[in-house]
Formats: sequence, structure tokens, C-alpha cells
Amino acid sequence: MTKLLEQAFAQASALPVDQQNAIANWLIEEIESERLWDESFAKSQDLLAEMGAKALEEHRRGETEDMEYDAP
Repeated sequence: MTKLLEQAFAQASALPVDQQNAIANWLIEEIESERLWDESFAKSQDLLAEMGAKALEEHRRGETEDMEYDAP
């Protein structure tokens, strides 16, 4: 465990039980959310590569338009 995480847990342990549980629930949900995102991206790499190749081919054929980010 890192020193920073140890410090965070030490500070959290001084809080009332309901606040400790709220922090624990939040942390568990964040970790699970990150795991699900990582899993989703890992499963979609082939599809993303295919979509990217298709977009580049459309651009080469002149079928795309520049986005005007500075336009009102």
C-alpha cells in the first residue's frame, strides 16, 4: 500500500462510522467502475481499430468534413 493511501485511510478511520462507510462504498464503486471500463475497452479494441480504419478511408476518399471548433 502506498504512503498516500495509508494516510487517507488513517484520516478516514478518525471519522464517524457512517462517514467511513460512505467513503468505503464510494471507493469500492470507483474501483469496480474502473474495472468495468478496462474490461469494456479491452473487449472493444478490434472494433475500435476497425472503426478507425473505416474513418481514415472515408477521409482519404474526401467523404469527411473538417469540424469548425472555433465557430460560434
